[in-house]
Amino acid sequence: METGSDIPPGSGKVRDPLLQERQRTHGDFRSNAAISQRIKKIVRENTTPVAETLSDVHAEALDMIALKISRILSGKATEKDHWKDIAGYAKLAEEAC
Repeated sequence: METGSDIPPGSGKVRDPLLQERQRTHGDFRSNAAISQRIKKIVRENTTPVAETLSDVHAEALDMIALKISRILSGKATEKDHWKDIAGYAKLAEEAC
């Protein structure tokens, strides 16, 4: 997937409008990916007896919350959907308890 920085000026390439919109709210994909992967790495490296027993639902909720945090940090922090999504993933994890 091309990011805005991958398309050289004057190349004649036009960025997909959906990708342009997502970059506005979610930030640069490379930055977002780097932040998200660092958060997930911290979670995985700090394995505790509890972490080793996480269900797929709880592990995925943590991964998705990490992704949403990265979008807040690399994109538009005032995008309400990011915060709603974090609350939603936490609620799904709670329901799985």
